[in-house]
Amino acid sequence: MRSCALLVCVCGKIVLGDKAFGDFLSDEIGEEKKVQKSKTLPKMSGGWELEMNGTEAKLTKTVSGEKITVTFNVNNSIPPNFEEEIEPGQQKPAEEEPEIVSTPNFVVEVTKQSAKHSLVFDCHFPEDEMAHGEGEEESDIFAIREVSFQPEGDSEWKETSYTLNTDSLDWALYDHMMDFLADRGVDNTFVDELMELSTAIEHQEYIKFLEDLQSFVKCN
Repeated sequence: MRSCALLVCVCGKIVLGDKAFGDFLSDEIGEEKKVQKSKTLPKMSGGWELEMNGTEAKLTKTVSGEKITVTFNVNNSIPPNFEEEIEPGQQKPAEEEPEIVSTPNFVVEVTKQSAKHSLVFDCHFPEDEMAHGEGEEESDIFAIREVSFQPEGDSEWKETSYTLNTDSLDWALYDHMMDFLADRGVDNTFVDELMELSTAIEHQEYIKFLEDLQSFVKCN
């Protein structure tokens, strides 16, 4: 009898715990939907076509016979929010919640019909370039990390292909590479829109995850 009573007690705690969890998720989903800007994804200017595969997005366009593909994944694309430590006795200043912005790494692939391989750029958002305010000279809000020639359409880079790391690259060559991308529509304007799109996708996927989690918790 003691074991049966213990089982009932444990099951009761699980049921109550799951109910509280489900109620919390219901409130959380409601709050997230309130702040969701739109249920439809924002459009990219410049003739880019969007293709979605789960959390991965692929943007494609053709420029002067060249195929330009930009791929990014919204997983782990939200920078961590580090709060400043408050000294004992001090009150935390009343501030608005910081806007959550998705800044994913992205890969640009340029394919020419007459070339054997695609030229691939691995790009990212440097933290020190993310906040350029009014009155400041506009700088690039993204950077090229690596460049390589790769077979067209390969999702993973071949380790046997030479990869150029830009950390020690001559700045004149680096600037030409940035101009090369800008001439094909990958510039600050494009990247601003990419962040807006990525943020919308990430938030959409987050809400869907919460809904799936709620359904799982309620499932018997």
